[in-house]
Amino acid sequence: MEMTLGKRLRVTIFGESHGKGVGALIQGIPPGILIDEDIIAQKLSERKPGRELASARKEPDICEIKSGIYNSKTTGFPLLLWIKNQDAKSKDYSFLPKIPRPGHADLPSHIRSEGNADLRGGGSHSGRLTAPLVAASGVIENLRKEMGFEVLSQVCSIGNINADSITKLEIKNQTNAMKLTNCKDEVAAEKMYNLIKSTSEMGDSIGSSVEVSIKGLPMGVGEPWFDGLEPALARALMAIPAARAIEFGEGVSAVKMHGSEHNDSWGNENGNPTLSSDADGALGGFSTGAPLKIKVHFKPPSSISKTQTTLNLKSGTQEELVVEGRHDPVIGPRAAPVVKSVCELVITDLILRK
Repeated sequence: MEMTLGKRLRVTIFGESHGKGVGALIQGIPPGILIDEDIIAQKLSERKPGRELASARKEPDICEIKSGIYNSKTTGFPLLLWIKNQDAKSKDYSFLPKIPRPGHADLPSHIRSEGNADLRGGGSHSGRLTAPLVAASGVIENLRKEMGFEVLSQVCSIGNINADSITKLEIKNQTNAMKLTNCKDEVAAEKMYNLIKSTSEMGDSIGSSVEVSIKGLPMGVGEPWFDGLEPALARALMAIPAARAIEFGEGVSAVKMHGSEHNDSWGNENGNPTLSSDADGALGGFSTGAPLKIKVHFKPPSSISKTQTTLNLKSGTQEELVVEGRHDPVIGPRAAPVVKSVCELVITDLILRK
């Protein structure tokens, strides 16, 4: 089995949630790109567990670059990233594989691997493997800046609470609730904070959505059909654990619109064709020059402390299960930097191919 993203810039992730660690092999990055390890550390800190409203698992998430770097610059050869697991508590999963958890990949992975999969904490299906994806985006930070595009992200909804669009918000000082929820809307962030807290206290979890705005793409980034800008992003974003739906532009609202309402007219600015900031950011798989707007929707985390019913594989009967351990009550706050990182990796790959 292989877990690789990209064709020119190829990122292969590996490891398990409760194994020795997780990592990424990065191939195709040009030589001479300056790597700022402080940027990598900052990006990782935005998604790591161990803070309020998140899993209590305390991982320092220190990224070691094992190869492909000399004098702080890329050599053009493959880079190997390694992030050690230091706070796994495997005894919380002693019931596996006999009693697979509801909503998890335990049983399919157990069957697929003929009983050889490491299921603890989700194994190789775990959100733990998003750490090396985020680290990989930190590696290409200066390359992304050279390419001139920017990715903004925020949690735009949790449960029935919706934030104003990131494209309309003027962000000043961040409150504690804004930092913890990764939402840029101060009023919505406070409501989200209270909802997550009350949900967690009930031993339950809740769904969430992450919004992205990608600016600064020149016209024509993307490949036809299956590697178009939207298909390439959709494939990568839907691979993030717990992702259940994705929208581009007007998304599902477009089904209620007329063509005359949905279409955007080309304009002219200094002799160059332009679109408004509300136009589609991609047409025919190619970027249009307008911002690309995306929403990724995540299901409620499946590991909850409420009693659930599942199958005991040994007895062949259903029985009650209480999942113990340390788990997130909501995905969005820690997924927002992951969504941003995945977008940066995919677009960098497409620009390198162009």
